[in-house]
Amino acid sequence: MITIASLADTGEKIISQFGIDYPLLIAQCINFIIVASAIWFFAFKKILSTIKDREKQIADSLKNADKIKLELEQTQQKQQDTLNEASMEAKKTVSVAQEQAKSLLEAQKEEARQEAEAIIAKAKSAMELERQNVLNDARQEIASLVILATSRVLDRELNDDERKRFTEQAENYVEQR
Repeated sequence: MITIASLADTGEKIISQFGIDYPLLIAQCINFIIVASAIWFFAFKKILSTIKDREKQIADSLKNADKIKLELEQTQQKQQDTLNEASMEAKKTVSVAQEQAKSLLEAQKEEARQEAEAIIAKAKSAMELERQNVLNDARQEIASLVILATSRVLDRELNDDERKRFTEQAENYVEQR
């Protein structure tokens, strides 16, 4: 009993010595919970969902790039098959007329090479265009997220100069990565 009274007395001394005010402490805890909840619901959830959406779009774009790469490999295999067929046909023709076969073979090889180069060039340009589109979308999205987050953190609307500056900084950051 004496120990409990001694502990209670010690607790009261600590509270009075540190100047703890229970109503103020409770009010500060409630304010902290309200502010933390507001930040979570109005900022972080939206940003996280936007980031997840962008990750999905990027993953889809990478899948498309892999698909284009596979098509390119198939096209190269078709080109190789075409070259093989042309070579076999040329060998048969050589036995009949050697000079005709040489000119025919050269013409077919050149045509197959040009077709292959055209297909490869189209595939490469399509891949580069897709990559540029993904990068441009990412830059724009990151810039808009930076502006949104900054305006939310500052709790005011940004003017055009501030928006432009934050957009340029976000694009520079994406380009460096």
